[in-house]
Amino acid sequence: MNFKELWLEGMKDWNGNLPERMSDDVKEEAFWEGFVSKKTDALDDYATDIRRELLRFIEPTDHVLEIGPGWGNYTFAAAEKATSLTCVDSSRTVIHHLQKETKRLGLEHTRFVHAKWEESVPSKQFDVVFGINCYYRMQEIDRALLNMNNASKRWAIIGLTTGPEKPHLWEIHQELGYKVKFQRRDYIYLTNLLYELGIDVNCKILNLERTYRYENEEQLLKDNLGAILDTNCDRKAAEKILRQFVTEDNGILLYKHRFKAALLYWKPEEMIF
Repeated sequence: MNFKELWLEGMKDWNGNLPERMSDDVKEEAFWEGFVSKKTDALDDYATDIRRELLRFIEPTDHVLEIGPGWGNYTFAAAEKATSLTCVDSSRTVIHHLQKETKRLGLEHTRFVHAKWEESVPSKQFDVVFGINCYYRMQEIDRALLNMNNASKRWAIIGLTTGPEKPHLWEIHQELGYKVKFQRRDYIYLTNLLYELGIDVNCKILNLERTYRYENEEQLLKDNLGAILDTNCDRKAAEKILRQFVTEDNGILLYKHRFKAALLYWKPEEMIF
């Protein structure tokens, strides 16, 4: 099996087309501009356990590189522990946001590089190289993984959140027979792609939980039924299944989702090109 081809196939939407954000840098930048401007929570609560596990790999004397930091779920903690942190991201919006936040937090030993990691040629090595949930646009995913291997001295670490899917989606799919937009890429693709590249990795699975909060039913339905692909579905039947997984607290609708994260980590092989 060609796991790079499977990865690329998983980038397509359910009509077999590559979404514009996957290849259009302007649209991707526009997404981050809107996302960062609206984000109210400092960090995602589900990231706590991933962050704790990641920090086990970092020593206070380390020089660390992070790929695709996003809004900083792991950036600030890594910067606080390491001697230095370098962040590589393709979005100027992300970089400006993190520059502002690291300065506010007094993390002056953090630097930023505006680049696509898969197109970068690391000019130096770092003790630890990591990236969490940052691979979704990387069409040259094999080059991105090789760059991680070649840029790390002690540890290279990949993190991906993974299934199970939200339980109401499985119920809708199984009970009503509707097609659903389930996740199409998973950590197992990268595990096998690394093996094809000559890299054996360790894998640790973390159990996570995220609570989604909705101020009204309209938000709840929009966020949780949009994955149904059948245009003529029985909306009321789907809503009935969804509500089995929803509770209410002081007028706020709560949906708890238990899922997992995979950490793939390895000691770098000799330079691979």
